[in-house]
Amino acid sequence: MVEKFFLYLQYPFVQYALIVGVLIALCSSLLGVTLVLKRFSYIGDGLSHVAFGAMTVAAVCKVTNEMLIILPVTVLSAVLLLRSGQNAKIKGDAAIALISVSALAFGYLLMNLFSTSSNLSGDVCSTLFGSTSILTLTEKEVRICLILSVVVVLTFILFYNKIFAITFDETFAKATGTNVNAYNLLVAIVIAVIIVLAMNLVGSLLISALVIFPALSAMRLFRSFRAVTVCSAVLSVICAFVGIVVSILAGTPVGSTIVAMDGMAFLLCCVGGKVAGGGR
Repeated sequence: MVEKFFLYLQYPFVQYALIVGVLIALCSSLLGVTLVLKRFSYIGDGLSHVAFGAMTVAAVCKVTNEMLIILPVTVLSAVLLLRSGQNAKIKGDAAIALISVSALAFGYLLMNLFSTSSNLSGDVCSTLFGSTSILTLTEKEVRICLILSVVVVLTFILFYNKIFAITFDETFAKATGTNVNAYNLLVAIVIAVIIVLAMNLVGSLLISALVIFPALSAMRLFRSFRAVTVCSAVLSVICAFVGIVVSILAGTPVGSTIVAMDGMAFLLCCVGGKVAGGGR
């Protein structure tokens, strides 16, 4: 198995898949803790469905660079979700469900009406649950992912204190002069970028796992925000790396394998948390 892995590792497409997978997992985990604590963990699922709808529009319009449509639409939807989530008439979870279901239905309807492929069900399944596109990445796509990932990580590091403040107590943060709306908007935009990056890795229906699982796993072991965030990032990167390797060696779907690894890590952290708690 080890010899087989090192043999595969010589191929550029395997190297690209591991680089992109690790970067996306790292970015997803950083803001996952904030979203879980703010009770907005399901936003990843909602935005992924919006990205699915935008991808369908791009395919129907035969746009060569789908990112030109998908990214702006997903960012705009993230902003709308944030605004509607603050509205007393439409709570955050209801707003996510509203936009999520509408975008998913609209995208599937367009795919049926203006089908550009003879294998419609296969295309839909690949988009929703991930496909082998992670293994066919070009050097240009890897560069784009690298640049966006660096932007996400730097944004999180530079605004760490502000993100920490709005995560736990927006009222106090506002009282100290922090522009809460601006930083909530920043979080929404960054998570939208992460969703668009992650679609090729795990598919639109499994993206929430990259955001939620590492954060929940880390919370079983640690209590401080910084420790949970660091642990979440480490777990996410390890699960993504192992998931991609297992997928390549065993021939299993990449997205589902990564999510399965995240699920196993969560169970292990639950057991570890119980043992550590009992010891204390």
